[in-house]
Amino acid sequence: MDFPSQIIEPIEAELSEFTELFNTALSHEEGLLSQALQHIRQRGGKRMRPILILLLAKSFGQITKVTQHAAVGLELLHTASLVHDDVVDESDERRGQASVNANYDNKVAVLVGDYILSTALLSVSYTHSDRIVRDMAQLGRTLSDGEILQLTNISRKDISEEDYLQVIKRKTAALFETCAGIGALSAGASEEDVQQARKFGQNIGMIFQIRDDIFDYYDSNEIGKPTGNDMAEGKLTLPVIYALTHEHDDAMNQLAKKVKQGTITSDEIAILVQFAKEKGGIAYAEQRMRDFHHDAQRFIDTRIQDATMCQSLQAYLDYVIQRSL
Repeated sequence: MDFPSQIIEPIEAELSEFTELFNTALSHEEGLLSQALQHIRQRGGKRMRPILILLLAKSFGQITKVTQHAAVGLELLHTASLVHDDVVDESDERRGQASVNANYDNKVAVLVGDYILSTALLSVSYTHSDRIVRDMAQLGRTLSDGEILQLTNISRKDISEEDYLQVIKRKTAALFETCAGIGALSAGASEEDVQQARKFGQNIGMIFQIRDDIFDYYDSNEIGKPTGNDMAEGKLTLPVIYALTHEHDDAMNQLAKKVKQGTITSDEIAILVQFAKEKGGIAYAEQRMRDFHHDAQRFIDTRIQDATMCQSLQAYLDYVIQRSL
């Protein structure tokens, strides 16, 4: 589905301002760094996270310079984490385009990621808010913790849905959670509203990542990664975890071990993908998304007073669960 215009209509002017600030921050005058940053800017994206910040700020007050600087800082932190993740995962593509490490090399990618991370810290310092700076610093720690936990899970013999969910909470969900909380905070929301906004963002992040993981069980050039790419990287995601823990199939468990050992072949991955589909793994993952959607819906119904912002947040929430890429 196309990105719904209803989401951004109430924040269209502010989103344009964000884009200008972000592109300026993600620029350099000359040399290799300039080329690498331009490569990243061209990748674009839907800006789901800064849009969430702007929507939450406008839902509880006004979008201010504090909101904008926080949004730029958080999106830069996210961008830096993607550059570093591609190095860790040895990924050659990001959204169908060559990753920084593929286009240059790992050394350049790590240093570019460090530069972007430093720029993120600089941007968020312009908020002059100790709370926002602390929240972003904690987010950086949490994202790294989540990445290390994911690597640890790959080396563990047991297969657990709870371990999988903990990784999501410390990676994708933590980012959305912080965005929602800082958006509300920047507009002067009460502490209770800020905490509820954080929970709303966490639920969105859980939905977002589970949907991303479901994509890995289907072939699509638009997504920018082949079917079973997560398994090729040693990762078992919710659909196959559900199938493995509910069917107790020895042959499939042996293949799962090969995923974790990094010795599985593409043909064996195809067998596991089919097994997950046939044993209800996709249906279960979709049900878990609906559970998180239900929790997020309560926030909109009980905390957002403005009808226009209710509609935009509703469209945003529905898009996250229904998106096709």
